Amino acid sequence: MSGKHALKICLLLCFLTSSLLACDGLPTIALTTTPPPSPQPTSTADMPFNTWITTAPGIEIRKEDWKSEGNNEDTIIITRFNLKQVHLSIGYQPDKPLTIGEWLHQKKVKAVINGGYFDQDNRPTGLLISNGNAFGSSYQGFGGMLSVDNKGHVGLRSLRTSPYSPGAEQLQQVTQSSPMLMIDGKRTQFASNAASQRRSVVATDTQGRLLFIVSPGQAFTLDELADLLAASDLSLKNALNLDGGASTGLYVNGATKVTVDAFTSLPIAILVK
Repeated sequence: MSGKHALKICLLLCFLTSSLLACDGLPTIALTTTPPPSPQPTSTADMPFNTWITTAPGIEIRKEDWKSEGNNEDTIIITRFNLKQVHLSIGYQPDKPLTIGEWLHQKKVKAVINGGYFDQDNRPTGLLISNGNAFGSSYQGFGGMLSVDNKGHVGLRSLRTSPYSPGAEQLQQVTQSSPMLMIDGKRTQFASNAASQRRSVVATDTQGRLLFIVSPGQAFTLDELADLLAASDLSLKNALNLDGGASTGLYVNGATKVTVDAFTSLPIAILVK
């Protein structure tokens, strides 16, 4: 290679280098990565607070920290159901009560919560209808009723404002309990003692969904619970207190499981398929 030719190549390389430097050097390539999605929690212990988790089609769960004006506090477990995607029934076995877990697995359901009150012989203190078979008699002038009619429509109502009419209603599933804690979006007034107990509630919201709400600790009186329900962001319409204390129990079988054991076997349970 002649000296003149080599000089031209050298000048060309210098020109290219200076051009790149004038453009702030070599172009950079930015690499972006999408973070992996958060894994589905396997239990309520792994769940974040105040976040709805879809655990099965039509079933959402959530946990919240509730604190009363008396500084009583508990972690509340809430299960919300889209009634267009689930089927509700009342289980009744007075001669062979089951644990909450046994109700769930023997009946092959997605969720179960304890039902209304029962006496020492495991008979309902109010009306109970299970798969069209009626037991007991309706409360008169107090309490509330969760029901499913022969077309599958779910209802939750006050028996004081809307008494049960056996000849006019074709109901397939019923459990009754007391007191109503909310009616038409407003907190009710009722007489109750000041004992703090484990609590369980069935409710409906303004969107027509059904909710199971459980306070597993001996934290709240009924008055405190009614205040907390009315002050919550759950948009509740009606809410009925269920048989709490030792009977309080809730199981949900889904991608995220809920396990709140009752301290006793139960002859009555609300089942969700």
